[in-house]
Amino acid sequence: MAKYRTGLPQLNGKVFLADGGLETTLIFHDGLDLPEFAAFDLLKNDEGRGYLENYYLKYIDLAHRYDTGFILESATWRASPDWAERIGYSARELEDFNHKSIDMLVELRDRHETATSPMVISGCVGPRGDGYNPAELLTEQEAEDYHGVQIGTFADSAADMISAITMTHSAEAIGIARAAAAVGMPSVISFTVETDGCLPTGQPLKEAIIEVDSATDHAPAYFMINCAHPDHFEDAVSGGASWLDRIGGIRANASRMSHAELDQAEELDDGNPVEFGHQYGALKAKLNNLRVVGGCCGTDHRHVEEICKTFAASGQTRAA
Repeated sequence: MAKYRTGLPQLNGKVFLADGGLETTLIFHDGLDLPEFAAFDLLKNDEGRGYLENYYLKYIDLAHRYDTGFILESATWRASPDWAERIGYSARELEDFNHKSIDMLVELRDRHETATSPMVISGCVGPRGDGYNPAELLTEQEAEDYHGVQIGTFADSAADMISAITMTHSAEAIGIARAAAAVGMPSVISFTVETDGCLPTGQPLKEAIIEVDSATDHAPAYFMINCAHPDHFEDAVSGGASWLDRIGGIRANASRMSHAELDQAEELDDGNPVEFGHQYGALKAKLNNLRVVGGCCGTDHRHVEEICKTFAASGQTRAA
């Protein structure tokens, strides 16, 4: 049974950590081969599950040490029908993987949640296409139908919420938000932005957030930005406009490279973790409702710890 589905604690003011770049950590640090970048494939055996558990434990330790909450994000960014078919899994096997991913997080929460470190279980949904380049734009209905399969599985699990990560266009985000609302699941929409702070389609972040809210009657609990370096979207979130209050989380890249450059990179660019943490402090000053902080491509627990240090130095890890 879901614990926080009807009342997400990250909406109450306390800072919650997210993890870092799961797939880049597993590939570049752990030396694993992930077919189609699909971390859920590790759940096929105990050895793979062990890698995932060890990954999460590093962030759970940070949450305990800095008295923050933690978003336990499932390793299911690629666990949707099209991607599973490419890897060779059936619809039944895919459903089983999605359930296994949440069951593992429930076990971790049962062992490690404390009064000062509440842990929310999130079912992670990725884009139907490429998270960098939306070669095929979905309609709102196509997105609702497609992602409704995975979201329906999460609704029948102990997941507290849905997080749609690396969304490249507003129609897909709208479809996901509607599919989640239809099964009573709170959702979070996280947009990918380019070096100019706009979505890969060229749509400004402001317009995308307003469009999703308008089309879904403000269904998402909040919005996030991910898969871009803070330098890429700092200007887009400046100015203090009211729409910025809808941004509740950031999972930035460690690298300043563009998505095209990252696609061609053969070595990991993990940037400067200390600088990364300081940049989050500057973003917190711009975004009144920034509560969920973590990383994306190239980041690991070092980057998230530097965010914790920056926030702790200014007393920002405590409830506002």
